[in-house]
Amino acid sequence: MDSSALSLPHLLIVDDHSEIRDLLKRFLSQHNYRVSVAADGDEMEQCLRDNSIDLIVLDLMLPGKDGLTLCRELRVHSNIPVIMLTAMGEEVDKIIGLEMGADDYLPKPFNPRELLARVKAVIRRFNAIPEGKSVLKSKIDSVEEAQDKESYVYRFNRWCFDIGQRELTDNDGIAVSLTSAEFTLLKVFVEHPRKVLSREQLLDLAKGRETDVYDRSIDTIISRLRKKLEIDHKKPELIKTIWGGGYQLVCEVTYD
Repeated sequence: MDSSALSLPHLLIVDDHSEIRDLLKRFLSQHNYRVSVAADGDEMEQCLRDNSIDLIVLDLMLPGKDGLTLCRELRVHSNIPVIMLTAMGEEVDKIIGLEMGADDYLPKPFNPRELLARVKAVIRRFNAIPEGKSVLKSKIDSVEEAQDKESYVYRFNRWCFDIGQRELTDNDGIAVSLTSAEFTLLKVFVEHPRKVLSREQLLDLAKGRETDVYDRSIDTIISRLRKKLEIDHKKPELIKTIWGGGYQLVCEVTYD
C-alpha cells in the first residue's frame, strides 16, 4: 500500500451480513477511505489490535456480543468515533446507543450516501478534538491561536479539565473517562461558564451547523456528564436545566 493510501482515514465496518459489508466497503473505498471489515466482535477486536482505526460503523445486532456491549467495552479504553447501525428504528434504540457512547445513529435500511454524509460529519467533529493517536489529528489545520486554546487547563468545582491531554480528573487526581461527545460538550460549557445555552446553541457550538446531529442526543450526553460530574446526578448543582432556556454551567471556571 502506497503512502497516499495510508494517509486516508481508516474505517472499520462491523456487520454480520457479508453483502452489507462488501457493499459498504466498495462504496466507501470509492470515496477516499481505507476500509476494513469484521463480522463479529472477535474480528472487530482483532482488527483494532492490528490497525489504527479512525471510525467504526457498528451494527447493533451481531452474533455473540451485540453492538451495544461492544461499544460500551470500547469506551472503557478508547474514544474512536462510533456510528451505530440498527434494523430496529425505535427511538429507545437510538437513545440506548448514545448512552453507550455512540457518536451517531443510523437506522436500517439506509442509503449508503447518507452513511457517507454521517461519516464525514463525525470525522469533522472529531478533527476538532485533540486525539494523539488518531490519523485524523494530522489533518487538522495548524492555527497558532487555536492551538493555544486547545492547550488550556480548565478548573471548576472539584474538577481539572485538561484540553491538551484530553483528561478530566478530580481533586484527588482520579481520572474520569469521557466519550468524544462528552468531551466536546463539556468543552463548550467550560468555554461559556454561567451562560444559558439553548439546545440549538449547544448543537452549533459542539457539532457545527453542517453536521447531522439528533437534538435529543444533547439531553442524553448531558445526562451522562451529570452522572460523572455531580455528587448527586439526580440533583445537579453544576449543569443546571434552565426551563425554557436550555442548560447552564453555573460554577466559576478558571484556566491556565
